[in-house]
Amino acid sequence: MPIFVVEFIQKILKIHKKMSVLSLTFHCTKDNLEEWENYIDETLVLMTENLMDVNKYILSEVHSDFIEEGKNYNLLLIFDNEELREDFIKSELLNISERIEKKFGQEVMVFNTFLNPKKSRL
Repeated sequence: MPIFVVEFIQKILKIHKKMSVLSLTFHCTKDNLEEWENYIDETLVLMTENLMDVNKYILSEVHSDFIEEGKNYNLLLIFDNEELREDFIKSELLNISERIEKKFGQEVMVFNTFLNPKKSRL
């Protein structure tokens, strides 16, 4: 295998080793589901697309047999490193949470979970 290929693979492995993930879960009460889903489609997706430090993301509707009082949605944000994730939490997460609280009050709650990959096969 040529040396430049080996170096490229090593760089990729280093990037994934440093990768940092943030999971944002949004819980919406059942009375506001239609308005929240419109907000996701029209605003949240656009905000996420415009995040400079986010490498990749997955926006999901969460199915759970245990939740009957509303619905959960999850935004999984993947950053190149922990520093970018910390910067996001200090600035952008606060901004996103404040916008949601201003529009929905206590009808939509935001929970964040820090995921620190031990191993991955991405």
